[in-house]
Amino acid sequence: MRIGVPREVRDGERLVAATPRTVERLRALGYEVVVEHDAGARATFTDAAYAEAGASVVDGATAWGADVVVAVNAPTDAQVALLRPGSTLVAMLYPGSRPELVERLAAAGITALALDAVPRISRAQALDVLSTLSNVAGYRAVVEAAQEYGGMFAGQVTAAGKTPPARVFVIGGGVAGLAAVGTASSLGAQVRAFDVRTEAAEQIESLGGVAVRAPEAQQHMNADGYARPLTPEQEQHALEVYAREAADADVVVTTALVRGVAPRTLTAAAVAGMRPGSVVVDLAASGGGNCEVTVPGERVVTDGGVVVLGWTDLPGRLPQHTSQLLGTNVVHLLELLTPGKDGMTVLDLDDPVQRGMTVARQGEVLWPPPPVAVSAAPPPGGGDGGPPEDPAVVAERAAAAAAKAEQRRALRGRRRLVGAALAAVLVTLALSFAPPSLVGHVTVFVLAVVVGYYVISHVTHSLHTPLMAQTNAISGIILVGALLQIGSDDWLVTTLACIAAAVASINIFGGFLVANRMIRMFRRDTSVGPATGPAAGRTAAAATGSAGEVR
Repeated sequence: MRIGVPREVRDGERLVAATPRTVERLRALGYEVVVEHDAGARATFTDAAYAEAGASVVDGATAWGADVVVAVNAPTDAQVALLRPGSTLVAMLYPGSRPELVERLAAAGITALALDAVPRISRAQALDVLSTLSNVAGYRAVVEAAQEYGGMFAGQVTAAGKTPPARVFVIGGGVAGLAAVGTASSLGAQVRAFDVRTEAAEQIESLGGVAVRAPEAQQHMNADGYARPLTPEQEQHALEVYAREAADADVVVTTALVRGVAPRTLTAAAVAGMRPGSVVVDLAASGGGNCEVTVPGERVVTDGGVVVLGWTDLPGRLPQHTSQLLGTNVVHLLELLTPGKDGMTVLDLDDPVQRGMTVARQGEVLWPPPPVAVSAAPPPGGGDGGPPEDPAVVAERAAAAAAKAEQRRALRGRRRLVGAALAAVLVTLALSFAPPSLVGHVTVFVLAVVVGYYVISHVTHSLHTPLMAQTNAISGIILVGALLQIGSDDWLVTTLACIAAAVASINIFGGFLVANRMIRMFRRDTSVGPATGPAAGRTAAAATGSAGEVR
C-alpha cells in the first residue's frame, strides 16, 4: 500500500506529518511513501532529503490519492474530494467540534482516524499527538516568556551586585504544565505550580518545582483521565489560589484545557494585581483562553503593564523537532495497524486504542467511541468490572493475609535466632581448639570492630554520608587494631602497625578538619565566604559530605 504525505495549507502551519527519518521507518513496514513537493520545506526538510530516505516526491493530487494519507490538520473540502473511496485518512480531525467533517468523510467512504482522539491509557502514550504538541508548547511557552520578561530567569551574583531569580507560576500539572516547570527550573527560575489533581504534586516536585498545596481547591481524576468538575466552592478557592500566586510571580503560564475547552483560571482582576512587566503565557488560547484578558493569536499589554501572550502556534515555532516527534507518533500508529509488517493496514475495532481513534469507516460514523476506563485502581469485584464484593469477605481476606504475613515474620525471626546460636557454637568450638596466638588475633579484631562502631555511630548523620561512615568505620577498625599490635615482639608487625595507625589517623582526623573548615565558610559570623541563609546551609551540608568522601 502507498502512504501519502501532503503539504499543509493552513495559514502559518510549518509542521509536516512525516520526516525523512520517519519515512525510513514507514518503508521498513513495507509501505511505499509519496511526499508532496515542498511538504517539509517550512520544517527544514528538503525534497532531496525525502528522496534520499526512499520516498517519491509527487504533486498534491497524487499524495491525497494514496491508500493511506497522513496529515497534520483536517482536510479542506477540496482535499476531501481528492481522497479515494476506501482509503484511510490519519489526521487531527477534532470530531467533537466538527461533526460535519466526520459525516462528509463517512459519506465519501473514507476510513478516518483522528490523531487527537487517542484514548488516555498507558498503552496509547506512544501515539498521543496531543501530548507531543503539549510538551513542545510548554517548553516554547517559557522561551516566549523569557523573551518578553525584562530580567534574567536565573539569579546572578556579580561584583556589581546580585539579581534575584525570576518567579514563575504554572497553572496546570499536565504534559504542558510539567514541560513548563522543567524548562523554567532548568533556566534557574523559582517555579511554583498548582493543579486541581492531587496526583500532580509529586510530578511537579520531581521536575524542580514547588507544588502549591490547597486541598480545598483540589479534586481527584475521573475514569477518563480528566479531573472531575470542581464544585462552585472549590472553583472559588482555586481562583483565589491563582490570584494570590500570580500577584507574587513574574511569569504565569496557564495550561488548563479540557477536551478543547479552556476553563477560566486567571481573571482580569487577578491580572490587574500583577506587577508591571509581568508576563502571562496562555497555552489554552486556542480553546478561548484561561486568562480573561487573552486574545487568541495576539499579544496584549494591559493598562497595568502586564504582557499577555495568546499565541496558538507554539508547537509550530519549533517545526523541526515537533514534526519529528509527531511523525514518530504516526509511525507508532502505523506499526499498530500493520501487524504483519507487510505494508497492509489491518484495522482492529476490538482494540480500544484503534476503536477510540476511528471516527468513520465504510460509510458509518463511529464517533463518539465507547468509553475506555483508565483508572489505575482495579475495579471493584476483583478487577473484572463485576459487582462490588461483600465487605465482610474483603475484611476476612485481609485478616488472613495479615496472619500469613505475621507467620512469615515469626519464621524469619526463629531462623535468625537458630543461625546466630549455631554461629556462636561454631566460633566457640573453633577457638577452643585453636592455638593461643589465633585467639589473641580474633580478640583484637572483635574489639576493633566494637570500638570502631561506637566511634562512628556517635558522629551526627549531618556530618557524613553513608560512604563516609563506611570509610571512617574501616579506618577506626584499622586504627584500634594497629594500636594493639604496636607492642608486638615481631619488628615487621610493629612497623606495619605504625604505618597503619598513621594512615588511619590522617584519614579520620583530616577528614573532620576539612569538614569543619567547609562548615566555617558558610557561617554568618565568619568572613571567609559570602553565602548565608538556607541555601548556604544546603551547600555546607553538600560540602561536608564531599569532604568526608573524597579524602
